[in-house]
Amino acid sequence: MDTLTVPRMSQDASIRDIRLDKLARLRELGFDPFGVERFYRTDSARGLIERFAELGGELEEGKPVICFAGRLASQRLMGKAAFAHISDGDGKVQAYFKKDELGEAAWDAFQLLDIGDHVGVEGTLFTTKTGEKSIHVTELTVLSKALQPLPLGKEKDGHQWYGLEDVEQRYRHRHLDLVTNAEAREVLLTRSRIVRAVREYFDTRGFFEVETPILQLEAGGAAARTFNTHYNAYDLNVKLRISLELYLKRIICGDVPKVYEIGRVFRNEGVSNRHNPEFTLLEWYEAYANLEDVMTTVEELFRHVAGLVNQPQKSDKSLPDFSGPWRRVQLLEEIERHTGLTSDDLSTLEKAKRALGEREVKNPVTGKRIVAGAEANLGGLIEKLLEVFVEPTLIEPTFVVGYPIETSPLAKKDPERPGFTRRFEGYVLGREICNAFSEINDPIDQRERFEHQVGERSRGDEEAHPMDEEFLYALECGMPPTGGCGIGIDRMAMLLTGSEHLREVLMFPMMKPN
Repeated sequence: MDTLTVPRMSQDASIRDIRLDKLARLRELGFDPFGVERFYRTDSARGLIERFAELGGELEEGKPVICFAGRLASQRLMGKAAFAHISDGDGKVQAYFKKDELGEAAWDAFQLLDIGDHVGVEGTLFTTKTGEKSIHVTELTVLSKALQPLPLGKEKDGHQWYGLEDVEQRYRHRHLDLVTNAEAREVLLTRSRIVRAVREYFDTRGFFEVETPILQLEAGGAAARTFNTHYNAYDLNVKLRISLELYLKRIICGDVPKVYEIGRVFRNEGVSNRHNPEFTLLEWYEAYANLEDVMTTVEELFRHVAGLVNQPQKSDKSLPDFSGPWRRVQLLEEIERHTGLTSDDLSTLEKAKRALGEREVKNPVTGKRIVAGAEANLGGLIEKLLEVFVEPTLIEPTFVVGYPIETSPLAKKDPERPGFTRRFEGYVLGREICNAFSEINDPIDQRERFEHQVGERSRGDEEAHPMDEEFLYALECGMPPTGGCGIGIDRMAMLLTGSEHLREVLMFPMMKPN
């Protein structure tokens, strides 16, 4: 066979054109990168290293043949021999190639390979003079040709340079991020472990996982604007769901006492480091349970998940301690502690506005006075004070209990505190992590709450809860006392991986087109 001649390209030729020519030459040599359907692997890269002795790496003779496949991550030619590193994403293994042992055609094919190509190799394990566990390759199979260059960068002693560093490009081309950034890859895979651990917790405690409709005539269960679409089969305008709540509670009405769902929900709102319009929500409902029972479940869930997940440390900050019970604080007491506004000051909207003006309560971050004019009701103002003054101080795991009725249209009234409900939110590191109620099971009370929300909507509040007659009918058929909770899986993943931005834990965050 003729000696390999690498095609000469003009300086104007693109990298892709060069690689297309290499692809054609590989096919001429009988190494079609896209013609192979399957390649058997003895083990993963990590498995080969861990089982090195078992797989014959320390034997002098009679070594078993092992097979390995992955992406070419580095390449070093030395005359008629070469070293390369092959990565399967989970780890890397060094491979040694020698022309005399591969044969002329395979050696020519090896010289046409680029960083990023997928290859399969067969050979035996050995240790190099520098002590690196490696594969002595006797057969080469080309499994894929990368037509675009990969920003793999340089690596030494665990440090990496010149890789994919542009944050926007990492999110926009997540496949490159997974290939080139081990830390980002581990965070994203840890998110999958978190979801698996959540399912394990509920499945082993007698909960049934269910699925509920994404397209709904009335999207309820939260305060949010909707994404709207059209159902051609029925000629109906429908909305993408903003919550899982109302359908899950209809299942409780069907005498299934423990249900949960992990599903995508869609809220047509802004984007920030803690908000994404499309996100994954966990909700569960348990019949005959109250708010305190739900608190116990939240504590147990986080303890269970944190204990099973291999948490990557992304910074010097230690992750929260979930081993003990969470703090429990009352909403109005915390507001008074941070602002001086008493429960009497916050008993009516008029009193609250007057107190804010007289005391010149200021935002601790901006230094500007808090103005109540934008809030249409007392509940909205109270939650605004919570957001500004209390949330940033809730670092250790904390339940904030007792929310106003105006902002809690699905929570039972607190019989001991008029105007407030049996509701809590959980906070960790200054972030809201869960929202829970003792659920309304009185259909008359629920209808009155919906009617009030419809009134708010008619006055311009696009996020007010709609009337849902189907849900009310289910309640009128009878629902037992029930405790329920919702947790954003994305925020849970942020918390347990030490991530600062929601996009770090989303495999494919929404990006504006280039």
